[in-house]
Amino acid sequence: MGQDAERRSVRERLLTPAAVWCGFAVVHVYFLCWMASFFLHGWAFSDTEQYREWAMAGYNAPVTDAVSPWVYPVLAQIPIMLPRIAGHDLYLLAWTLMITVLDAVAMWFLLHRAHRPARGELPELVGGTPDDDAAGSRSGLSPRGPVAGGAPDDMEAGPAPGAASNGPGAAHGSSAVQSRRRSAVVAGWWWVVFTVFLGYLSFARVEGVAAPIVLIGLLYAVRRPVVGSALLSVATWIKVWPAAAVLAMVIALRQRARIVLTGIVVSAAVVGGVLVLGGIEHIAAFALNQGSRGMQLEATFSTPWVWAAVLGLWDSRIADNTAINSTEVYGPGVDVMASLMQPLLLLAVAGAAALLIRALRRGADRGRLVYAGTLLLTTVLIVFNKVGSPQFMVWLAPVVVVGLLHDRVRWLAPALLVLGTAAATFVIYPLFYTPLIHANPVMAAVLTVRNVLLVSLLVWTGRRIWELGSRTAVN
Repeated sequence: MGQDAERRSVRERLLTPAAVWCGFAVVHVYFLCWMASFFLHGWAFSDTEQYREWAMAGYNAPVTDAVSPWVYPVLAQIPIMLPRIAGHDLYLLAWTLMITVLDAVAMWFLLHRAHRPARGELPELVGGTPDDDAAGSRSGLSPRGPVAGGAPDDMEAGPAPGAASNGPGAAHGSSAVQSRRRSAVVAGWWWVVFTVFLGYLSFARVEGVAAPIVLIGLLYAVRRPVVGSALLSVATWIKVWPAAAVLAMVIALRQRARIVLTGIVVSAAVVGGVLVLGGIEHIAAFALNQGSRGMQLEATFSTPWVWAAVLGLWDSRIADNTAINSTEVYGPGVDVMASLMQPLLLLAVAGAAALLIRALRRGADRGRLVYAGTLLLTTVLIVFNKVGSPQFMVWLAPVVVVGLLHDRVRWLAPALLVLGTAAATFVIYPLFYTPLIHANPVMAAVLTVRNVLLVSLLVWTGRRIWELGSRTAVN
């Protein structure tokens, strides 16, 4: 009994925000020390070398051997230019600190704000039990935590019956809120573990800037759609993939006109700023500069040619595309596949949107549909992409964190799939990327496992949305 009590005590201490913050600090200090092995010598790490060249040359600098074409949406220049205040040699230090601050802000929102109910939300669970399925079904909550699917409409309609008698403080002390607080801690720990595997990418890519913004945007997406849309639109002008969350919101939420208008306002402000500052000719460079790409090594649809190169079949090979600093597969049919990827991606996005619309018309919970739809559309952008860079796995983290917050039981499967994807990606990069590009069979197998996990995630999410749209399904 004593040992059981001690184990429970340790578990309870770990399941607190303070424990998550300790884990957060340990992981981020580790990566700061890792980056110190570079910036103390005046070096950069991975893609931050190119970011530093862009920052030092300026946004409108001509393309040279050292300065490659700009390949990101224009707002990415803000986080890329900001670390130049530390100078050339300490650019990586400033970049790492910037990512750390953004992560800390997002973690604070997750642990200390996201569990709080909106006005009129959760009144009837006061005094209940956090894991009461019956109570959860009456209030529209998941068995392990509340889902804010009805929050926007509740807020517009005012407090639910009985909310006033409970008082504003009652809901905050309810068992449902306690359950959500526990879910926030679980989600925070999941993010810390995910960062252990993919911190080498999130600290060296623009994804590390966009991901915490997307996380905060998703936390607000259902309760405050205008705020969520604004944050996600800003993130889209840093990296394109957050547009998946905006599309899911437009499909699932009643406030779609305000969501779209907010995105238009943000985009107009961005374009106006570029017009004032100069460089409007670069506004679409992030899309136009992708045209010369072939099938990148890590892309899901490149897997057959990877194995053909490993087995020496059909004169297939893996080689660098030096023009865009990319490693690609070459062999019979590759050019045809590369040309088909764009229409395939568009068709896949259209199919995912149709699946969301079906679920919505059949009465699916709008909040659950936003989160599952964001995961589906984001996974589609990865699986049906001819690029497939390892940092794309960072795209999945924000939506899994928010999914765990709102329904940690049903989101356990995608959370484990994404952790497996992150672990496999870590083995690929930074550990053994060189053997992979030399067609090592073991690394080809690791890459194949990673791609199978991505397809499995796509299938799980598609089935989840189909179930949400089934009249007999339990949301």
